[in-house]
Amino acid sequence: MQGRWRLFRHEAGRVAGPAPWAYVLLFLLSQFIGHWSTATFSTVTVWLSNGIMVAALLQLHRRPAVLVIAACFAINLFSNILRGDPGVLLWVNALMNMGLAWLVAVQTRRFCGAALDMRRPRRFVRFAIISLVSVTVIATIGITILWGMRQPPLPLLLFTFQSFASVELMGLLLVTPVLLLFARAHRFKSVAPASALETVLLMAVMITVTAGVFLQDQAPLLFLAFLPMLAITLRLTPTWAGMALLIMAAISGTATLTGHGPVSLFQPSPVVGLEAVPLIVRQLSIYNVFMLAMVAMVLPLSTLMSERRQLEMRLRARTLIAQEARRRAEEASAARSRFLAVMSHEMRTPLNGVAGFADLLAARTDMHPEALHQVRQIRESGDGLLILIEDILDFAHGDDALTPEPLDLAAVACEAMTPSRGAAAARDLSLTIDNRLPRGARFACDRRALRQTLHPLVANAVKFTEAGEVKVRLDWHSGGMIIRVSDTGIGIPPEAMPDLFEAFEQGDASIGRRHSGAGLGLALVARHVKRMGGRIEVDSVVGEGSTFTLHLPLERLADAVVEAAPEPVPAEIAAPVAEQEARAPRVLVVDDHPVNREVARIMLQALGCEVIEVCDGVEAVEAVGAEAFDLVLMDVRMPRMDGLEATRRIRGLPGQTGDVAIVAMTADAMPEDVVRCLAAGMNAHMAKPVSQAGLFDAVSRALSGDLPDGTIGRAA
Repeated sequence: MQGRWRLFRHEAGRVAGPAPWAYVLLFLLSQFIGHWSTATFSTVTVWLSNGIMVAALLQLHRRPAVLVIAACFAINLFSNILRGDPGVLLWVNALMNMGLAWLVAVQTRRFCGAALDMRRPRRFVRFAIISLVSVTVIATIGITILWGMRQPPLPLLLFTFQSFASVELMGLLLVTPVLLLFARAHRFKSVAPASALETVLLMAVMITVTAGVFLQDQAPLLFLAFLPMLAITLRLTPTWAGMALLIMAAISGTATLTGHGPVSLFQPSPVVGLEAVPLIVRQLSIYNVFMLAMVAMVLPLSTLMSERRQLEMRLRARTLIAQEARRRAEEASAARSRFLAVMSHEMRTPLNGVAGFADLLAARTDMHPEALHQVRQIRESGDGLLILIEDILDFAHGDDALTPEPLDLAAVACEAMTPSRGAAAARDLSLTIDNRLPRGARFACDRRALRQTLHPLVANAVKFTEAGEVKVRLDWHSGGMIIRVSDTGIGIPPEAMPDLFEAFEQGDASIGRRHSGAGLGLALVARHVKRMGGRIEVDSVVGEGSTFTLHLPLERLADAVVEAAPEPVPAEIAAPVAEQEARAPRVLVVDDHPVNREVARIMLQALGCEVIEVCDGVEAVEAVGAEAFDLVLMDVRMPRMDGLEATRRIRGLPGQTGDVAIVAMTADAMPEDVVRCLAAGMNAHMAKPVSQAGLFDAVSRALSGDLPDGTIGRAA
């Protein structure tokens, strides 16, 4: 973020870096170095003072910054006096140094933020450009003053300009960024990839190589100095890289100024007007270019690597957070699945006894008509409660992945209509299927998703229709399947249409409403239609009825070979059919709940079956191993040994004993429960509460060897 045009640091800014007296001490040291170079070479070859003042202005608040700059100005004046500068140059030199420091500091604060942040390579580049422009301006002013006072030869004037500019630029680019990096050393501690031992070794290698290169004057080996600096740049923090630059500058600068090193091998061509300039001063231009190249490589690359490491750390941290969030989400999903499975089991188990005994009582002929009517009402209420439980669990369970299989859609529609036939018969409604599909046609579709789409539509149509008919029509064209569920009921008012498929929304939510329900059915319909990639349309007229049209992009598969199907055997004549057999079918009922065993036993005995009861999986394995059975009705959740393990043990029995038909008769009715049962070796799955028709279907299929490898009876 760019700052404003101001010189001093904002008072709210954090104080970091050296204390004010440290800047004054560094400035005093730089003046001693300047005096030494002037006394030795008759010119300033090293000038670090302005870089120190710029760092102080960028780091300190107003009051300490003013005190530091005032002290530096006084020291500069005193140094000029000791050096013997004439009266005008005495002030001009100090004012130019002060002006350069202020000019660089103001531009840096404006274009590089409130303070130069060396963690941003872009800001260092901006600082370098600002320094170059400012040095050029001040050097031009200084050369103009010098020309006016002495009018030296043009070559000497140009050389003086070049020498002054390179020395000033070197001081700014080397000292100011390094001091600012030291001030922010705490920000780089967490991004250092190197250990303490590696840091010491790299610094030692750099010092050794630098000393070896600059303490000899036999070969131009300047390039060797880049190698350890590059390693430091890539492996250490910007603070250590800045420290390495200062150490290299101290070693190489001292060696060069004393006539050693590759720079001494440079022999400049004679130039008229530069005869009075010492050879070492002319050779320093090569050294200055070397150090500027070193600074231009090390500091931007070091800050760039530091920023990259910080981004990598953030990425790793966010990845860990995302992985942890994913783990928690998976745990929450697993916990939700476990909760739904337990709730499904615990609610279905008592409902199995209620619905089962109601079924048995409703089949009796010796009951008073009024009592029989009450029993049937109990059975219908149980059906309604089961539908509500299934809707709530299905809504809470979310969207499972679809498992398409070749389906006879008319059969699935008939299956979805079965739970509503009792209510339709009580109202004397016609509940029919208008199948216009080609004979034997099969379509790729998820059975459970389609069944749970059609079932609420049929149930709603029956609920809101007092007289007339409810029809399911199946059509197919090249674009896919069209299923229409129409009724002659009360219709849907226009104001209810916008929220028709919202969860828990009802057409009549008043306390005086005539029809009950949780408002989940149509929300589930919309969800399943979306999962199957289709859409749903509604056409309704109040008082005349409604039509729900499903457009499903189902793929038509190869048609099945259709044979003449035998007439179904009604449940009422199941017992005589069983008596025609050579022996009664033998059924093993495995359940730890005595009420469930009693319901199954009475229902099966009414169908003419011989029933044997056991309490858990251990007894089931022993019973199957000892006797022959036509069918095993296996509960899943049982003590000692569950139904899944018992099924696997039975399948491992020798000979034909292990091939007995096994149907899960369980309150575990979630989709994953069906998958687990089939994977354990069961032939089919039947969810509680069971009906006499469902049991008859299971026995008939077991005797004919035609178990469906899926669900039997009521859909879960």
